[in-house]
Amino acid sequence: MDSSKPNLSILDISFTSGGAEKVISLLLKELIKDYNVTLILFYNEIHFPIPKEVDTILLSQKGPDRRYYQKIADLFRFIFKYRSIVKRKQIQYAVSFLPFPNLVNGIIGIFNRNVKILISERGFPSDNTTSKLSLGIAKVFYPILYNKADRLFSNSVYINKDLEENFNIKIPMDVVYNPIEVPSTTIDPISLGKTEDVFKVINVGSLNVRKNQRIIIEALDKLNLPDVELEILGVGDLHETLEQEANDLGLEKKVHLVGRKKNVNDYLANSHCFVLSSNTEGFPNALLEALAVGLPSISTNCLSGPLELLNDNEPVQISNEEFYKAKYGILINNGDAIALAKALEFLHSNPNEREKYGRLALERAKKYHLSNIYTEFKEFVHK
Repeated sequence: MDSSKPNLSILDISFTSGGAEKVISLLLKELIKDYNVTLILFYNEIHFPIPKEVDTILLSQKGPDRRYYQKIADLFRFIFKYRSIVKRKQIQYAVSFLPFPNLVNGIIGIFNRNVKILISERGFPSDNTTSKLSLGIAKVFYPILYNKADRLFSNSVYINKDLEENFNIKIPMDVVYNPIEVPSTTIDPISLGKTEDVFKVINVGSLNVRKNQRIIIEALDKLNLPDVELEILGVGDLHETLEQEANDLGLEKKVHLVGRKKNVNDYLANSHCFVLSSNTEGFPNALLEALAVGLPSISTNCLSGPLELLNDNEPVQISNEEFYKAKYGILINNGDAIALAKALEFLHSNPNEREKYGRLALERAKKYHLSNIYTEFKEFVHK
């Protein structure tokens, strides 16, 4: 431990391949330069690499796949373990990501006012609960325990607004957007304007109702162009359903469910268009990664994230079954397969527009480069 550096901890459920974990993994690369960092995880599942300088502590050797009542029981044990670690390691800045860790961190804020408690909400709270029970818990305990923290940061202005209006959060709240590393491979915008044998569309995300990849398959059916193919990277409960729908529509040779891949950027860089089809997001890392590669993108105008990424958060009015040419990409209404088909046909038929949006994507991504976001995060920590 370097006595010249302050002590900072990060608390999370596990280190799986989720969006919050991706953000933590990137921040750790910079945090170790300025802090003695301790990463504390509820459960033993690690997907992302952890710098050797980080002291990683597991509160349980079990994996995160636990029943809800088991997680509630675990929570009480974790509180005592976490409190002991914070005291023993003389943590000065205790950061947490996601609801359960935030609640635990808020409890520590009740007992130890020598620690600066910083919590992070990563999803749209009113639409990010898995059941009526979890929503009830959030409505009761968010106002009590979130408000015991010193500050909160999220990755969208809409998340903070929801917390204030619907969960009575009164502590100072900031927005620190998700960071992105400069990818080793990017698309030359000029190449996007060249004629190809196949127009490749790509989506990256869990296969579930919220991500709604179904509308992309429906759009391909409506588009009815022989040279368009779709790759979906991700796993989830709807794998068989999506596969069956593609087969029923005769698209089995055009729709490819690729599964989970670590080299996502390679797939992005070999595509012509990215589609975010989600009904709701916290902040869409997949869309940001597509922009960073230089990929023209189409997204639903869901809360929260796409409007901020693709149109500087300036409000838009989008007619049903139509698309909107935003500053850095194309927006459609949630669930509008007809609009998506029209947007895909627009990019397919206009190579100059593909080239333009490719250039704009690369320019837009610079705002979210890790060095810029880390500077904002460090300023937030020391406010």
